[in-house]
Amino acid sequence: MANGTETELFVYEQVVVLCTCVLSVLGSTLIFLTFVLWSDLRTTPRRLLVYLSVSDWLSAVSYAYGVVKVFHSNSPDCVAQGAISTFANTSSFFWTVAIAVYLYVFIVKSSQRLADSLVLSFHLVSWGVPLIITATAVGLKKIGYDASEVSVGWCWVRIDAQDRILWMLLTGKIWEFLAYLTLPVVYILIKRHIHRAHAALSEYRPILANRPASQSFSSMADVKLTLIPIIFIVLRIWSTVRFILLLTDSPVRQNPLLVTLHGIGNTSQGAANCIMFVLLTQPIRTRLCAALCCTSKCGAEPSPSNRDPQTLLPGQDPPSKREEDGTSTVYSNT
Repeated sequence: MANGTETELFVYEQVVVLCTCVLSVLGSTLIFLTFVLWSDLRTTPRRLLVYLSVSDWLSAVSYAYGVVKVFHSNSPDCVAQGAISTFANTSSFFWTVAIAVYLYVFIVKSSQRLADSLVLSFHLVSWGVPLIITATAVGLKKIGYDASEVSVGWCWVRIDAQDRILWMLLTGKIWEFLAYLTLPVVYILIKRHIHRAHAALSEYRPILANRPASQSFSSMADVKLTLIPIIFIVLRIWSTVRFILLLTDSPVRQNPLLVTLHGIGNTSQGAANCIMFVLLTQPIRTRLCAALCCTSKCGAEPSPSNRDPQTLLPGQDPPSKREEDGTSTVYSNT
């Protein structure tokens, strides 16, 4: 299947991965557009989502170039593509965790001021750490041709580097592992807090159980809180599997199906975020449908009085409703 240590890429693999790259670019762009077009959506959590989408957009574009080019040497464009994708991919991990931490502080700790004060730190860490790591790796000539051993045509850590495993960890894998551990824990804590709040309130105000709109938003929030870490792990696990197989020098890492899943997973984050936070969010979907002149198919848009652009989380009910329900339906407007 492969010559020496090089993993052979088939045309169908390139086509499939390129399609997911295009979908992620379009998805990330749609997130940008909704943020720019509608000022009441410019809440802090959605700003964090936009920063994440910048990373995902850069990742998808750089991966697309690599998949089309399929590098075979440490050419200048290989190094440049590898550097951009390394920076963007690592930054994406940090922003994904940052959003989870923000929501945890806002919802569980009930402190918007503390949550907002963390944003500057998020910028310093999510842009600064990947930039330092990538610049160091490029300066030490660690970024380059990797023979698609843990990639799908694009460049990453040079396969001929003696300390390549160390640099694979530093430029991505260690942050990926930490995200696997952090995201499920944080979102489980948020879900438990929301469920306890609902249970405590229903004991005193059972009439809330008769509010279908509240139930609908709460249900969607619960689904999204469950899906976010699951989708992240499902998309990223294939690259982790190939990395582990590389450590054990297993030829299974060159299996075409595994390579294809790796390519799809690494390039689909932007598309997944768009589906979760735009297409599956009723108020935003309503506006998009209205913009496309199909309002009748999408239902009526919620009244502006039901939104507070200064305090709403993406997907959150207004403060008055939040007080009634005892919790925020965090992702119903995301």
